[in-house]
Amino acid sequence: MKCGEDTIYFGKRTYIMGILNVTPDSFSDGGSYIDIEKAVAHGKQMVEDGADIIDIGGESTRPGAAEVTAEIEMSRVLPVVERLVKEIKIPISVDTYKAEVAEKVLDAGAHMINDVWGLQRDPNLAAVIAKYDVPIVMMHNQIGTEYHKDIIETIKDFLEKSIDIALKAGINEDKIILDPGIGFGKNPEQNMKVMARLSELNTLGYPLLLGTSRKSMIGKILDLPPEERVEGTLATSVMGIIQGVDVLRVHDIVENLRTAKVTDAIVRLSYNG
Repeated sequence: MKCGEDTIYFGKRTYIMGILNVTPDSFSDGGSYIDIEKAVAHGKQMVEDGADIIDIGGESTRPGAAEVTAEIEMSRVLPVVERLVKEIKIPISVDTYKAEVAEKVLDAGAHMINDVWGLQRDPNLAAVIAKYDVPIVMMHNQIGTEYHKDIIETIKDFLEKSIDIALKAGINEDKIILDPGIGFGKNPEQNMKVMARLSELNTLGYPLLLGTSRKSMIGKILDLPPEERVEGTLATSVMGIIQGVDVLRVHDIVENLRTAKVTDAIVRLSYNG
């Protein structure tokens, strides 16, 4: 997959996507990087730590978070994108489901869009992705936690619809990444069930991204606050890689990178020592 100047070779190793929230209310690091200089510095630090992609978010998507307008989201994200595209050499993703925001950040040089509604919230987003010919992460999501049939089958149905929307809009197949949406429209027990059955999503035929970093599923198991959920996150990272996950979206770069390297050496036989 081409992503900016980089080429991602799925299957050879696990890629690390670093989370950079420029929001006041994200569940784990809300308010930490509202200041542009702090956000840019953190982005650079994640590159130093070994991140392969930086994912910038300007609207909290934690359960119960208030939605923000495209204007507010752009005011948070755009200055950071404009700085980082000049100051770092790895691909920059923007976490948004709004076509208007995507258009602005892609025009500013962003290389990827991460949509927590899988192209099913804003009907104009797919056309923007196709226009710029960039990778798109399409995540499963829903309002509420009620499932009328098997949860994995429901996720598959949703993602197949997203894939159909993408292809009909002219998005190339090799630009699609899928995300099961851990923590979105799912209670902790449902999240654990999805984690145990991640490998079933491989039948969809696209690379998988996993975002479990510091999430409430881990907090419920360990009874710990977000900043103390690193080890729990690493357990889910290993579970994901074993089941075919290609990208880990995480807060803690060094720890997850080391975990992925060891797991890859066993699962993908990628040890080069």
